[in-house]
Amino acid sequence: MQFCTINESLLPNLKTFGLTGIQGWFIPFVPLFLSPRITSIALEFKSNLPEATIASMITTLPALCPELQTIVLSNLPRNPIITAAVSTMLLVTNRNTLQRFRVGSPLTEEASEVLYELPNLCDLSVVIGTRTTLPSASLPNLTGLTITCDNENCWPRLFHGATLGKLERVNFHLESGQVGDFLGAFERAALSSSVQDALSSFSIFTGCPWNPNYYSLLPFTRMVDLDIVFPCDRGCSSTVDDNIVITLSRAMPKLESLGLGDVPCRQITAGVTTKGLLALAHHCPNLGTLRVHLQVASLSDLPGIPGIVPSAVPATSRTDCALTKLEVGETPVPEGSAMITALTLLWIFPRLGLILSFGEGWEEVENAIRHSRKIINCSSKQHPFTTP
Repeated sequence: MQFCTINESLLPNLKTFGLTGIQGWFIPFVPLFLSPRITSIALEFKSNLPEATIASMITTLPALCPELQTIVLSNLPRNPIITAAVSTMLLVTNRNTLQRFRVGSPLTEEASEVLYELPNLCDLSVVIGTRTTLPSASLPNLTGLTITCDNENCWPRLFHGATLGKLERVNFHLESGQVGDFLGAFERAALSSSVQDALSSFSIFTGCPWNPNYYSLLPFTRMVDLDIVFPCDRGCSSTVDDNIVITLSRAMPKLESLGLGDVPCRQITAGVTTKGLLALAHHCPNLGTLRVHLQVASLSDLPGIPGIVPSAVPATSRTDCALTKLEVGETPVPEGSAMITALTLLWIFPRLGLILSFGEGWEEVENAIRHSRKIINCSSKQHPFTTP
């Protein structure tokens, strides 16, 4: 490598170049791997590297690879030097070829004006600073958007009056210590740009406790994947109950994955009961993955279901439910109720196969599910159940 020059690529036919865990000593060698044939670059840097060294390398990328379609730069320092370098790189990149831009650094105002008008961009991940002035986005081909921000008021301008007719996936990473009515702000901003017409995947990740207004998500009826993550810090912060789950399930019948709150804790102040699970199974037949705070004790009773007895649990009553993965976290199973819990879950979710748990009693529940399924499968071949 020491005998190579900057004009001689080590791999002249390479089209995709990716490196993870780049250390400072290796950065000067990165250009030796680049050539005009490369259309995709993905670089992840080690922490605490010299900003000037990283910046110098970043600014050379468009010249060495003039037809870039994908630029992914991860774990960048939050520094004005990096912001200037990334912005310079974007300004000289071929705007007609760029389709995927995922860079972990804020941009200058000039670079932002260019970024949010790229005609062929389909996947975008950006960091928005508190002082960033944003334009209204005109990205007619964008299907995926990830926003990292430290202020709930700094991003809505992107959506107001925007051209985002194909946007299917929106992910937020919130770095602020206070979230507020973030979902309400998203609802207002998204509806102003008709994002609800295509949006099928939405997620928020925040490190601070939160009480979301889930009802702000009701207009997004095409939702397939919904994931709201926030911690239970110093006590349970989840407020999810049957009313929330039932309302969401009715509004979003296409759901395949649902997560509300972080990994369920053992100090539950609210939670979903059998009633809420039944609504999910009924209204969202394609739901395959579920994470909610659960009132396990409610599974020992099947209220309002005449004609159903535990011995006939998963016969033909709910074979249309697709759930295979249930995340219950630290939630414990009441002592002595493992069997009825297992039978109730099987009746509601006949295909349930994986329970992610750290709480007491769930190993017994899983064993009961396996044994019950074997018995029922065997019995159904000889004496099929009839629907009550």
